[in-house]
Amino acid sequence: MVFYYTRTVYFQDTDAAGVVYFANVLAMCHEAYEASLVAFGINLKVFFSNQEIAIPIIHANVDFRRPMFCGDDLSIEVMPKNWGDDEFEISYQIFFKEMGEKWVARANTKHVCIQPQTRSRQQLSDEMKRWLLSFQS
Repeated sequence: MVFYYTRTVYFQDTDAAGVVYFANVLAMCHEAYEASLVAFGINLKVFFSNQEIAIPIIHANVDFRRPMFCGDDLSIEVMPKNWGDDEFEISYQIFFKEMGEKWVARANTKHVCIQPQTRSRQQLSDEMKRWLLSFQS
């Protein structure tokens, strides 16, 4: 399964040259990640304020094929992949909504599950394991 998130590029997403600032692509991808959690039934307020578990991003990268401008309508494809009991990676492909055949940017984020107070690795919650399983074919 793949999750799709649609979003319009806003002026605040762009830089002085009028194109989407590179770091904002990662912010858009994170929005798509959060939307996929909500669609699965995960309460974001509980998820991000949990004192027993945190899932920070430990690596991120973005590749660009074309510039994105204010007013562009985007479709972001979210494809998580489990890497074990305590980590996962999410691949994103970003398309112009009206020209969906070619990606304009690709991104990856790698996440690890930790205990927030000790910062030590721990197993993903059952809820996150189910979320990851929902993306397997």
